Order: sequence, then C-alpha cells, then structure tokens
Amino acid sequence: MKIVNIVPGFGGTFYCGNCLRDSGYTKSLIKLGHNAIMLPIYLPLNFNHNVSESETPIFYGAVNIYLKQNFKLFKNMPHWLERFFNSGPILRYAAKKAGSTRTEGLEEMTISMLNGKEGKQNIELQELIDFLKNHEKPDVVHLSNALLLGLAKEIKQQLNIPVVCSLQDEDMWVDAMNEYYQQKVWTLMSEKANDVDAFIAVSDYYAKEMKRKMNIPDNKIHIVHIGIDPDLYKYSEPIQNPYAIGYLSRMYEECGFGILIDAFIQLKENEQFKNVRLKLTGGMTDDDKPFVNKQIKKLKKKGIFHDVEFVERFDKEALSNFFSKTTILSVPVLKGEAFGTYQLESLACGTPILQPKLGAFPEIIETTGGGVYYSPNTAEALAAKWIEVLSNPEKIKEMSLNGRKAVLEHYTNEVLTKKILEIYEKVTSK
Repeated sequence: MKIVNIVPGFGGTFYCGNCLRDSGYTKSLIKLGHNAIMLPIYLPLNFNHNVSESETPIFYGAVNIYLKQNFKLFKNMPHWLERFFNSGPILRYAAKKAGSTRTEGLEEMTISMLNGKEGKQNIELQELIDFLKNHEKPDVVHLSNALLLGLAKEIKQQLNIPVVCSLQDEDMWVDAMNEYYQQKVWTLMSEKANDVDAFIAVSDYYAKEMKRKMNIPDNKIHIVHIGIDPDLYKYSEPIQNPYAIGYLSRMYEECGFGILIDAFIQLKENEQFKNVRLKLTGGMTDDDKPFVNKQIKKLKKKGIFHDVEFVERFDKEALSNFFSKTTILSVPVLKGEAFGTYQLESLACGTPILQPKLGAFPEIIETTGGGVYYSPNTAEALAAKWIEVLSNPEKIKEMSLNGRKAVLEHYTNEVLTKKILEIYEKVTSK
C-alpha cells in the first residue's frame, strides 16, 4: 500500500511529540513492507540537511503563505521570489520564531487553510494535489491533524482515494483563540470532518473531546495510542544518588515550565531534598527565551541554579543518556495533552512519570503502571507529590519496571501501526 502522511514541519528547534509520532509511524510502515513517505508543509521536519537536498519539496511554505495571506503586494509574487522565501536560511529563521507555532496572529490563516479551495492558499493546494497525482499516486492520504482538513475534499475528489486524519492536540491551538475565532474554527472543522473517511484519536480521552467538539459520529472515529521503537531507548534503573527530576518538552509557559520551576524551588526548601537536581531538555523558540530567562532568575535568586542542568540535545540518540541520569519525569502541561509521547520515551528508559491529573495523562499512567498523577496542577501540589514519591525508592523501582514492560507489550510502533493498517484496509475497500 502507498501511504502519504502530510505533516506540518517545525524545523527541529524544539521537542515536537506529534512529529515524533508521525516519523516513527512512517518508518514502521516501511519496515512492514509498505511504501510510505512524510510530506512536510509549512516548514521542514528538521534542519539536519538543507531544504534543497530534501527528498520531497516543502508545500505551503510558511513565509510565502503568511505574506500572501496578509499583504496584497505578495498575492501574485513571481516564482523566483517564492523560491527565495522557501530557501533554507529563510525557513530556518522562521522556525526559530514562535510565530509559526503560536495561535496569535494566525487565526485568519487557520480559517483560510480550513476553507481549502475557497481559501487564499488555493494555488498551493493545487500544487500539492498535482504532486500527489503525478509523482506519488498514493492509495491513501493521512493528515497529521484536523487543522489540515481543508486539504481533504480536493484530495478525495481529484485523486479518488480515501483520506484519514489523526487527532492530537488541535484544541490547544484553537482554544487559545478568542471566543469569536474559537466558535468559527470549531464550526468549520465540524463541517470539514465530512470530507474525511476515518479519524484516529491518540487516546480515549481525546476521542471523547473531539467527538464533542467536532460532532464526529461514532463509526468514523477510532482510537489508536501512540507507539515508539523501544530498541532506540536503553533501559536503566532510576538514579537515586542524588535524585534528579527530568523535564522533556518545549520550554514555555503552556507546557507548565513555570509550574515546574516554582515546584522545584519549593522542593529544595525541604532539607531532606536539598541535593535533588533538575535536568531540562526539549528546546525553545526565540520568543520563549524571555519566559525561560525569567524562570532562571528565580532559581538564581534562591541560590539553586547550580542544581539545574539545561541539556541541549533531545534527539533519540541523546535521550537514553538524558533519562539514565533522572529519577522521575514531570511535564506539568497547564491543560493536559491528548497523549504526550515523552511519557513513553521516559518509561522505555526506565524513568517513571509524575503528571497532573489532566488530559490523557491519567489514562497512560493507569494503563502502564509506570507513574502517578497529582491534582490540582499547581506548584504546591507538584512539590508535595515529588516529596511523596522520592520518599519511596521501592515504589520508584516498581514503576520503572512496570513502565518498561508496558511499552514493550502495548506501545510499540509495530503493534500500533498494524491497527492503523486495519483502518486503511476498511476505508480503501469501500
């Protein structure tokens, strides 16, 4: 089967769980004997190589569509200028800016993209479809998230193939808008859902959320958890001397980075835990730096910044080393997440997870036995839970073994990709 997975690129400047999901899933499809590719839009998937050397072109170049959306002057720009704005240095600069990953200022762009052929990116849409039609000839197209639903109708009509769409964390984007735009976007996404043959939610929690928000019928939505390749993650027992708390995610407010720092300050005020360290990785955009610097000032003011380590690398090759120096992982995302791939990576390496009782976090913790959750999602509650867990080293070892075992048995890419292939077979046989 030939599968094209259309994925929003992010440039590799920060940890992106959705991107890891898509990458691992595509590699698993190939391993199982299928012809599968990831087709990036907006930005490259990463900058390990120049854009010009990529195997596939970048469609809907982030800079180009922003300029066309907002400035009439660029509406009919010549091809040479489009190529310039799609060049490596320009896209690399765009990737470092939070503007490409932040809702503010992109509400109209979101609506335009969802409008598909009737939006301002109709030329880019046809270029994408022509590439699929003449170059790839897929049996099924898989959209990475529901914010790309504007592509579905024309793909189905012009290629006469089914379209499948993953559901993961779209609400974090849409619900950050003001009420006017929220209502408009959710209504539009509900309408465009009719153009998709099947939706795949990454957790029970998120399936229920999106069924409600997008009015998706039961027979159209499926639940397939995220998987990873456990062979890429080396198991080690949680470190105990000294204890170390890990954080793996983009370092910004919405991921609870501020809560984490405040909780660590409170933990260090307890004499019993004065030697605990904090290890941070996941990257940031340039726009995140003022917020991160504010947290660093807090740590310095309390005289504990020397117990905090910022780890620059967060690729798969570096993560086993990162987790081998941690005791537990906490990513106190303010409103929870649809899944949180970093949880599986942590568990695969033997590091238990300690998460807020929000989103899909309780679901993953209960099904793996590899962690605990706390409530409410405040610095005080997080610090208190750290004290409770770090006071029970035998429980930490138990959760470590449970988590690794659960990943090996239930959360591998191969196991979960086979479930997705069953969905493909159903929609292609109609």
